[in-house]
Amino acid sequence: MQRSKNDVWVGLFVVIGIVAVLFLALKSANLLSLNFDSDYRVSAKFDNIGGLKAKAAVKSAGVVVGRVESITFDDKSYQAKVTLALQSRFAFPKDSSLKILTSGLLGEQYIGIEAGADEKLLAAGDQVSATQSAVVLENLISQFLYSKAAEGKTTPAPGGDK
Repeated sequence: MQRSKNDVWVGLFVVIGIVAVLFLALKSANLLSLNFDSDYRVSAKFDNIGGLKAKAAVKSAGVVVGRVESITFDDKSYQAKVTLALQSRFAFPKDSSLKILTSGLLGEQYIGIEAGADEKLLAAGDQVSATQSAVVLENLISQFLYSKAAEGKTTPAPGGDK
């Protein structure tokens, strides 16, 4: 009797441990967000979203104010349409701007909101028009290499030294 009682307790602690590890793994990978506050959705279009993913953070002044809900492709404007779920306790002016930023040099990407000065606030269903696309590291490197290659192709003046 005593042994089976101990087995039940050990089994219970093992199950609680597995649930805790699973919770931490999902939370650290941004696959689980336990948020019981209501939110509102706004959308924005970007020319290039880089490596931005759904569930990425939306930050203002370094504080997480929402998450990226979905990313789709608009085949009429050939842009990426990003839908954001912003927490309703944070209100931003209608002329706010969005930028796709990177945590560190090669970290994960997130959306940064810079508040504008308009008196009217963003509401559910609004579209933010002031956006700045992601800076793609490969494009910067190729531009740098192309400019260095162009500098190296200087032609000598005719009738030079002999």
